[in-house]
Formats: sequence, structure tokens, C-alpha cells
Amino acid sequence: MAVTKIKPIKSTLSQALDYIENPDKTDGKMLVSSFGCSHETADIEFGYTLSQARDKGNNLAFHLIQSFAPGEVDYQKAHEIGRQLADTVTKGQHEYVLTTHIDKGHIHNHIIFCAVNFVDHHKYVSNKRTYYGIRNMSDKLCRDNGLSVVVPGKGSKGKSYAEYQAEKTGTSWKGKLKIAVDTLIPQVSSFEELLQRLQAAGYEIKPGKYISCRAPGQERFTRLKTLGADYTEEAIRERIAGKRTRAAKAPKAERRGVNLLIDIENSIKAQQSRGYEQWAKIHNLKQAAKTMNFLTENKIEQYADLLTRIEEITTASGQAGDSLKEVEKRLSDMAVLIKNVTTYQKTKPLYEAYKKARNREKYRAEHERGIILHEAAAKALKAAQIGGKLPSVPTLQAEYEKLQEQKEALYTDYGKLKKQVQEYGVIKRNIDSILQKEKQPERERETERE
Repeated sequence: MAVTKIKPIKSTLSQALDYIENPDKTDGKMLVSSFGCSHETADIEFGYTLSQARDKGNNLAFHLIQSFAPGEVDYQKAHEIGRQLADTVTKGQHEYVLTTHIDKGHIHNHIIFCAVNFVDHHKYVSNKRTYYGIRNMSDKLCRDNGLSVVVPGKGSKGKSYAEYQAEKTGTSWKGKLKIAVDTLIPQVSSFEELLQRLQAAGYEIKPGKYISCRAPGQERFTRLKTLGADYTEEAIRERIAGKRTRAAKAPKAERRGVNLLIDIENSIKAQQSRGYEQWAKIHNLKQAAKTMNFLTENKIEQYADLLTRIEEITTASGQAGDSLKEVEKRLSDMAVLIKNVTTYQKTKPLYEAYKKARNREKYRAEHERGIILHEAAAKALKAAQIGGKLPSVPTLQAEYEKLQEQKEALYTDYGKLKKQVQEYGVIKRNIDSILQKEKQPERERETERE
């Protein structure tokens, strides 16, 4: 589980950078990295970019914190996840410094990025939409790395993606316990009676400050309060007394196209509600018809043809994704190169005057920021193996614009292919479900013959 929060930095940028780079917190600065700048001179490089801002505003930078659950991730993986998050948020256009703090019980990342981007010098817009975008990307990175996520909802706690999916279908231990409690609340007159009924249903009850339950076959106890805000002892007592109703989720509209068939036999919802069971049967008939129509429209006559088509689309989607990442990397590198060449050229006269000055120490003290900027740009260009005559900035900018157009075209293609992969995945699962049901009576007849 990673919790994210972001706040603006309106002053004391240097102190904020010093804090996140503290060697006692970052394994002797081994867990410090940066993009578009050197972490040693980040405040000066940020300042130079800020001086070119086209938009008004007092924000100098933004401080993004990403905290992980204790013991869930090692510091190297945490740092890599932080880098991926920072790259996604800044889109290769803002300088940033990333550090991972390991001095406390939980590992957490600090990302400070410049409020102004160094491509077109517009300011970063921080609002609810961008914050939820950051949170969603952090959750995606956690899922991709097998970590738990915070599922939206009142009183939600972190849970693994597998657990989240299981609870959605009512197959997790927590999901089953929720259904059991929800079913019993209208039938009992007290919290104590509810516990007795849970025991009668096979649950083992562990009393204490926080009531815990364990189903037959379950390894660990589950605290009722971990099911959500509507399942604390106080909330359940209020629900039994009719003083509180469970917060209902707004039903999601069924998406267009083909949807998955519902496994009615193993669905706890269907077992608990005849109405839901009837709805699921009608839903399955509709989706089975849509599935067969899809196969006809796409001229798929054999199961092997379906597998071949899925493989082709998956391969094409993977290739489009790789091409998109490659172009994004080139765009990011190009943006940094343009920034460094521009900075180098603008500060070159100052640096040459510094080299010719009789009293270099005094001259440097008077023009320190400009000299540091030139040295940082020269160092970055050398690291990028740019030697001799520098490339033309207008030429680089024209190439950047072409890459941007290429990226947009690739993004459109990738989106279409990704949608097709998901659609064909649903079709395959539906066909597998239909074929499985057709084989079941056959197996039963064979068993009877034996």
C-alpha cells in the first residue's frame, strides 16, 4: 500500500531539498536521484527555470510524498517505484529530485519537482483532478509490483489487488464475512445475538477490544473493523438499532459491448438473493448472444482462430507500447538536452569572463549562480556525450515537435489495440465458460455409465 500526498513549496526551497537529501535518512545519499538537474545544484537550476515562467503564481516547487506500508517493500524497489511515479507526473518536462527515506518504521519517497517546466515554461497545475491522477498512478504501480492498494471508500484500508478482486466477486474471506453480517443484521435484535448467529454459522469469535471472526478453513482471524466504517462494533450496533444504514455504492452502468458472464453457481450474491440470481441469468443470456455475434462479425469460426487473433492483437499491442515508451524516452532526453544547450549558451559569456577575471574568487562570489548553472550544464552535456560543436536549438526543437506528433499517433494506436485486447479477453472467457457448461452434462452421463 502506498499513500500519496502533495503540497506546494512557496519558500525555503533550499531547506526542503536539504531535508529530503539528508544522508542519515537516505543511506548516505545512496537513495538520492534526480532528473533534468543535479541534486547538488537543484535549487539553483529550479530557480533558473522559474525565472523564465510564463504564468503567474507563488509556487516554487511541489513536494510529493509516497509512503509504503511497513515491511511491504524494500528500499530499492521503493526508489524505483518513486522514479516511475515522478517520471509519469512530470512527463519528462520538470526537473525533480527523488529520495527514499529509510530511517523510520515505514519506507517513503520524497519527490520535489520544479513548479515550472523547462520545455514551454508553463506552471504545473495542482488540483483535485491532478491529485487523483497521481494517486491512481501510484496505485497502478503498487498493483504492478504486487503491493497492496487503498481501495476508495469510506473507512477503506489497504488490501492486495487479488484481495480487492476477490472481494468484488464475494469470494474473499472478508467479502464472505461482510455478506454474513449484512444478512444477519435485519434478523437480530442485538450485537450479541449477531455474534451468536455467526458462531452458529460456523464462525469462531475472538472477543477483546476489537471483535475478530474466523471462518472454517480460514487461517487468520479478521477484525470486524477492518471490513470498513460500517462494520465497527459501534456501527453494527447502530445498524441493528436502525440508527444507521450501510453506505450504498452507486451501481455502475453496464459498459457497452460484451460483458463477462457471471458464474452463478459460485456467486455468493446469487445464493443470497433470488432477484440477483434471476438478473444474472438474463444477463448471461444477453452476453452469450453478444459473444456469438462478435465471433460472427469478426469471422471467427474455430476456437483456434480466436486464440490466433488474440495472440496477434496482444503482440501488436505490446509492440505499440514499446514504441510509445521509446518515443517518450527520446522526448524526455531531447527536452533535457535542449534545456542544457540553452543554459550553456546563455551562461557562456559569463563563464568566459570568469575565466579571464584577475580575481576569480571575487568574481565567482558575485556571479555564483550563473557560473554554477554553466558548470552544471557543461557537466550534463559531457555525461550525454555531447562534445565539440553544440547542436542547434531550433533544430532540436523541430525534432522535439515531430517526436511529440509521433507520440500522439502512437498513443492513439496503442489505446485502440489495448481496448481490443480487453475485448477479446472477455470473449475468450465467455467462450471458455460456455464450453465448460456444455461439457459438464457429458461428464455426468459418463459417470452414470461407469
